[in-house]
Amino acid sequence: MPVTDPIILTAAEARALGALVEKAATTPEYYPLSLNALVNACNQRSNREPVMNLDEDDVRQTLNGLEGKGVAGRARSADGRVTKYEHWMGEAFNLGRAEEALLCVLLLRGPQTPGELRGRTERMHRFDEIGDVLAGLQKLMERTLPLAVVLPRQPGTKEPRYAHLLSGPVDVTAMAPAAPRAHEEDRDQGERIAQLEAAVAELRLEVAALEEQVERLKT
Repeated sequence: MPVTDPIILTAAEARALGALVEKAATTPEYYPLSLNALVNACNQRSNREPVMNLDEDDVRQTLNGLEGKGVAGRARSADGRVTKYEHWMGEAFNLGRAEEALLCVLLLRGPQTPGELRGRTERMHRFDEIGDVLAGLQKLMERTLPLAVVLPRQPGTKEPRYAHLLSGPVDVTAMAPAAPRAHEEDRDQGERIAQLEAAVAELRLEVAALEEQVERLKT
């Protein structure tokens, strides 16, 4: 059902919703997610800002909140003994794939520049040019209930950053820009570490899926 009134997500709800959207696009073979898989997805150390440490009770409570707001909950078509969870963000907000990918990355990593968004959405949706990213952000901002906003440019930065509005108005004063890396080598190493951590997160999903299969075979 489409969302017609503003919703305010907690930080945990924003993380869980973003994680569900991400995994639906990047690892569809393991989607919908079990509670354990969603906990792992929320607590990933790669592609998350800030890193969180949610337990099963936290995520279960978060899912109840998301279901009450009509954006995620128990999978409608899932079968088997293990309860699975899915998002309904595209349906709730009538989003195209481009806008859904942008909103997902904003939920997971906070305010970002168009260049950062283009690189970080690549596994979910390919933007050929920065102009395509800007067009998608413009659609999110021009809605009757805006889902994104452009932030005032920080001193010393070339590009403005954009943020989602699903957790209410953005407190600009509390958001300092990330410190620039001193060397290109540091940046490259950080990117390699992020890629490895993402691969580990996907392996954890595979392990969770295999554990569920074993449990079904025991019955």
